[in-house]
Amino acid sequence: MTASVTALYTCTVAHVRSRPQRYGFRHRTYLWLVDPDRLPRLPRLLRPLAGFDARDHFGGGAPTIRAGLESFLAAQGVDLAGGRVLMLTHARVLGHVFNPLTLYWCHDRDGKPLCVVAEVHNTYGERHCYLLRTDGHHRARVDKEFYVSPFFPVDGRYRMRLPEPAGRLELTVHLERDGQRPFTATVRGERRPATALGLLRAAVRHPWSTAAVSLGIRMHGIRLFLRGLPVQPRPRHRTQKGLQ
Repeated sequence: MTASVTALYTCTVAHVRSRPQRYGFRHRTYLWLVDPDRLPRLPRLLRPLAGFDARDHFGGGAPTIRAGLESFLAAQGVDLAGGRVLMLTHARVLGHVFNPLTLYWCHDRDGKPLCVVAEVHNTYGERHCYLLRTDGHHRARVDKEFYVSPFFPVDGRYRMRLPEPAGRLELTVHLERDGQRPFTATVRGERRPATALGLLRAAVRHPWSTAAVSLGIRMHGIRLFLRGLPVQPRPRHRTQKGLQ
């Protein structure tokens, strides 16, 4: 299976809460880095282990992932003009996918970084995208606009550091509220060749990885609820402009 930039990242995802109670967890998984214009071509027997489908991203109605991204960007006044995109995501595994965070590094036609799109999914089947303009240190700030954890209201700001993956994957997301950082998420990983053998190794080490991520988030939510954390009301979700 080949694609110009395709790679696997074996990684550790960590969530740390400091308020209102201290709580943290880590889990291991793997992510794909792909060019949505040149998605991997898998051998037939391996296709159940990695699928990339437009219905899993943005509004779910675009003909391709790239088309969904461009529709969202157009609604924000951004034109890639054919520029290259790199996408970091979970693939669909055995018919199931759950992507808490998919990132798109967008470049202009000359290859210069233009923006980053952070596509967030919650466990209620809702989606939201943030358009990010990063600085020279790959940092961006954006107001929180989407209900993710049932234990945090929809307020505050995200401070993110999102360098484009290379040999290492190093992502950080802080939630800032009232001058404090009650929540931090990090993703740290190493690049691996996206060969058939590499995919098989990842699938054996992390069986049904997307279901494991989905189940893990729910189990940690139950633990926090049993610890007495109050559940915040979930506001009505409004579909963003450009999500088709």
